[in-house]
Amino acid sequence: MNPLRSIFDHLTQPRPPKPDLRLRISNLTRQSELANCAEVADDGAKRMKGLLGRRELRPGEGLWIRPCEAVHTFGMHFPIDLVYLDRDLRVKKVRSDVPPWRLSACLTAHSVLELASGTIRGTHTRPGDRLEFSLPPSEP
Repeated sequence: MNPLRSIFDHLTQPRPPKPDLRLRISNLTRQSELANCAEVADDGAKRMKGLLGRRELRPGEGLWIRPCEAVHTFGMHFPIDLVYLDRDLRVKKVRSDVPPWRLSACLTAHSVLELASGTIRGTHTRPGDRLEFSLPPSEP
């Protein structure tokens, strides 16, 4: 079975509240890792809260907001990198080091990755790159 299809099926089926899902996100085009512990914001409450209330986003952490075409950093305490994706997980647009109190949008995007500042620069992620989402290896 296709692991990507399995992840999407898991995320799109209606069900009672579930434990937070964490994903590993890789850039297949650049052979690099964007996050090894990304949370998924796929319901109204999680999408609305986003990263608000956090003091930092460490390297390797992230938040995948789906569906989403635009984000804001009002009330945040740190800059973030943004990666806008289409439905096929292809990068549509990137924004690096977005400071607090800003708006950003990509009206052709289906979802947005919020990542630690410096991730885009460190992974050389660009529009057109293809990303892969997977479950991280289980801990012993």
